[in-house]
Amino acid sequence: MREYAGYLPDIGDEPIETRVLTFEKNGETVEVEVPLLTVGQLNKVAEKVKQASARVLPSFSVMEMVELLGRAVEQLLDRRHPVRQKAERVLPIVTGYDAEMVRLGLTSYFKTFRKPQLQRFLVEDFETPLLLDGFQPRAKGGFSKAVGPELIVHIWAGNVPALPLWSLISGLLVKAGNIGKVSSAEPLFAGWFARLVVEIEPKLADCLAVVWWKGGDAERERAMFQQADVVVGYGSNASLQDMQSRIPVTTRFLPFGHKISFGIVSRSCLDARKAWQTAHQAAFDIVRYDQQGCYSPHLFYVQKGGRVSPKEFARYVAHELNCFAKRFPRRPLSLEEMAAQAAWRQHEELSALADNEKEVLGNEAGDWAVVYEPEHREFAVSCLNRVVKIVAFDDILQIISEIAPYRRFLQTVGVAASPKELFEWAKWLGKAGATRITALGYMTSPEAGWHHDGRFNLRDLVQMVDIESAAEAYAEQFAPYVD
Repeated sequence: MREYAGYLPDIGDEPIETRVLTFEKNGETVEVEVPLLTVGQLNKVAEKVKQASARVLPSFSVMEMVELLGRAVEQLLDRRHPVRQKAERVLPIVTGYDAEMVRLGLTSYFKTFRKPQLQRFLVEDFETPLLLDGFQPRAKGGFSKAVGPELIVHIWAGNVPALPLWSLISGLLVKAGNIGKVSSAEPLFAGWFARLVVEIEPKLADCLAVVWWKGGDAERERAMFQQADVVVGYGSNASLQDMQSRIPVTTRFLPFGHKISFGIVSRSCLDARKAWQTAHQAAFDIVRYDQQGCYSPHLFYVQKGGRVSPKEFARYVAHELNCFAKRFPRRPLSLEEMAAQAAWRQHEELSALADNEKEVLGNEAGDWAVVYEPEHREFAVSCLNRVVKIVAFDDILQIISEIAPYRRFLQTVGVAASPKELFEWAKWLGKAGATRITALGYMTSPEAGWHHDGRFNLRDLVQMVDIESAAEAYAEQFAPYVD
């Protein structure tokens, strides 16, 4: 099976070099042909996208853009649509994830971008979406307008299927030209979506592009960053730091790097009935995309004093992970990942010999692992791929002191607690650096309009232009109707 990645505007008939990326899973092979443009061709694409966007996008109101994008997403939610069927067939082979997990994950993700949800994106960031269409009156006096950039360059990661959808849709909502560079790990979906949007609205044919080059290609990155007004980057902290060194100081850079997420379970959730459901939700957050997202949990703090002890809760989670392993088998691991997991488990088993209360749980196949610790000595990330720690705690302030040194890396906290505890704990967690508090079972499914890493999806992309009331008053003396 061969697929063609990327999407290019019309830059003439000159030949474009390609590379073939090969993916295999369970005896099935997908060859993905990706376009490798020269620096000169990339510059032509950038100029084409900027010119077309400046000419075409202002003719669309923001609500027309919402309608258009909403139509594209509705087609992706239709399992009879050819693009959706292709995604369900091909992405499990490319990413290695279980086909059923991909299917359910795509549906959950796409629902975030339906028309009503896109309207929520807009009202979360702007007092009125009309700011993107023209100058609007301000309560303080004067007028303001939100102006999208000429060109946004997106550098996407490939750890989660269809990840580019979030920033690409955000770029289109602010009426910017968009060029996205796909990852070698998942190079297909962004191009599929671009072609679907253009099929619905051909006027946008030259307003966006999806390209590829090998990660870390300094020459191509530098050329693209010179053209961009805004660069949105996803990746490891090291790769983002390297990327930043090639971005002009006058270009806005929005990096989304490595983050740590975890869960907290209150004793109020730990009776015989609620504990099982809570463990099921926690296990689902672990299993979904094998902890590869920045919002996936590395560990769970479980409060002492409930009818179900933290140690028993760890066994509940282990049981649920074992059940999920049958329904959603873990993706095949690379040699590097297998070595990391073996080393991690060996370290935990050795430390358990010195602590009778500590427990290391797992199945014979090594599909998952749960480590119970009666008290935490160090806030540390797991090696991922369905490996998690369950740590007992007494009071929320104990957790706050442990996570304090990692403030810059914290993101999502999944909470199972009473309403009073939820708001009290959220206050402390927010002060400690967490930017998103959600329910267990929803850690890997952010709501539409969430503040990614505490920032704005759309407002960070635009610049505001103000007409001050003094300018308006001064202009009055030059009006043709003045006596």
